[in-house]
Amino acid sequence: MYKDLNTTLDDYCKKIEDHLLSFTADKPALRSIVYEAMEYSLMAGGKRLRPVLMLEFCRMCGGDPDKYLDLACTIEMIHTFSLIHDDLPCMDDDDFRRGKPSCHKAFPESIALLAGDALNTLPFEVISENALNGVIDPRTAVMLVSVLSKAVGCEGMIGGQVIDLMSEGKDISVEDLNELQSHKTGALIEAACVMGVILAGKYNMIAHAAAYASALGRAFQIVDDILDVTSTFEELGKPIGSDVQQHKCTYVSALGLDRAYIEAQKLTSEALSILDSFEDNGFLQELTSKLLNRRS
Repeated sequence: MYKDLNTTLDDYCKKIEDHLLSFTADKPALRSIVYEAMEYSLMAGGKRLRPVLMLEFCRMCGGDPDKYLDLACTIEMIHTFSLIHDDLPCMDDDDFRRGKPSCHKAFPESIALLAGDALNTLPFEVISENALNGVIDPRTAVMLVSVLSKAVGCEGMIGGQVIDLMSEGKDISVEDLNELQSHKTGALIEAACVMGVILAGKYNMIAHAAAYASALGRAFQIVDDILDVTSTFEELGKPIGSDVQQHKCTYVSALGLDRAYIEAQKLTSEALSILDSFEDNGFLQELTSKLLNRRS
């Protein structure tokens, strides 16, 4: 039974981080540097929102989240790979991430690129091994691979990044911006929620989880855009105003601060309403509300 947001969130994050560390604990001598770069970025901080969502949707649908911690780590590996690559000079060219030098600043750029590549492939190895070891059945493994691979590829995160790059310096419509962010940010959040439902075997709830994720993902991105204008380096852990400097179209540039926040409120309310379809949803109700007013 859920009692306290911070206690529950801290418990989830501690378990997730312990399991993340297990994947880079063994560092073979001739390849140690890439494991060090992977670990550096995996353990650089962050909300662990995506694995938390996966585990919580699994729990709300009657599954045992402690059984699937390795699988929850797969979504964080993919997220971390995307951050490493987003920061590279050929992409957003950011020197800091979460208050620390970006991976390509802490390690050679070539190693950062390979660390991102490794974190993009390791999740599918983990899912396969969990099937081979009997933790999940083969059908579940195929469903997880299908959801996760689509969320990463041209119909998901990579597709969103392409739209983002091609839109730099251009004024795009809110509709196009929604499509950009539904791929770049929303796809992985949706994958996390849907994968949790799949792990619990509650397939009739997949559409509800996807609808919640769609609303939450867009609200999350709008708040990110607001923070890029209103936050500080100390709070955000990366340079402020980078979207403006890179001539990116954001929800703030398209709607203005006030209208952007109103839209984030509306989407958060929508997400909260969808959560009513799930039992014992107190933790996620409170977390969803908290994300609207975060400062980092």
